[in-house]
Amino acid sequence: MAIQGIKVSDFVKAFGLEILNQSSEFDSAVLTVKDVNRPGLQFLNFFDYFDPHRLQVIGKAEFTYLGGLRSDQRRKCFDDIFLYDIPALVISRNLECFPECLESAVQNDRTLLRTKATTVDFSSHAIDYLNHALAPCVTRHGVLLDVNGEGVMITGDSGIGKSETAIELIARGHRLVADDAVELRRISDHLIGTAPEIIRHYIELRGIGIIDVRQLYGLRAVKTESQLDLIVHFEQWDNEKFYDRLGIDDHYEELLDVRIPSITIPVRPGRNLATIVEVAAMNNRHRSYGFNAAQELARRVDERAEGKRS
Repeated sequence: MAIQGIKVSDFVKAFGLEILNQSSEFDSAVLTVKDVNRPGLQFLNFFDYFDPHRLQVIGKAEFTYLGGLRSDQRRKCFDDIFLYDIPALVISRNLECFPECLESAVQNDRTLLRTKATTVDFSSHAIDYLNHALAPCVTRHGVLLDVNGEGVMITGDSGIGKSETAIELIARGHRLVADDAVELRRISDHLIGTAPEIIRHYIELRGIGIIDVRQLYGLRAVKTESQLDLIVHFEQWDNEKFYDRLGIDDHYEELLDVRIPSITIPVRPGRNLATIVEVAAMNNRHRSYGFNAAQELARRVDERAEGKRS
């Protein structure tokens, strides 16, 4: 697990930003913080709690203030900002760049960018992009599907039937997110799963080979990402092992410090695994709403026994 930096050059391409000045470290500079900063207080020479690792964004409010200053005062404002090793400064609303800003960026070797978007729109989209791109990430072996709106990841040993079950679920109208390698990112208190770009929409079936689910079943059969709501673990049936037949207690697996409900499905010939996964997904949704069928049955049995005793 690691928080990776996003190259400033990739960020520029993603948002279609205009480059007004390119620093000598432009190709290697990275964004490592999921937030942006509007340096209004810094223009007033207040640098307490200033985080230079954040992307700096200035808009109409900052430019209106700066426009009321003398040229030397404006230059000092930008020099104070550019003395820090910031990843970049972005001018929003396609505002005209002050000459003092460009001169200071060139002299201090800082990247200066511009966008046509409003400050609010750019900042919110940038934060959302960085939240996803910089989220802690792990990769797990399995198949992730959207089953009736529930993100279900099927895990288990190779050859146990994960992909075959996934194909049957897709044929029933559910959607494939990832096969074989599932990339999980923690966004807030949730895990969001997706597939590596190179294998997205592909699935491997032993005896047939690699198939493109999107081409065979259409766009309705695939989904780019899904929240992980349930882990279903397939294992070979073991006659010596006790399997939960009531489901009163909840079981969880912890990934990236997030607890995900999990169940174990024993596999043996004759079991319809796709149907079992569908039921597990719907039952998990009921449990998330506070309804546990096993606990409800146990309560009724206890009430009936109590009634007979009285």
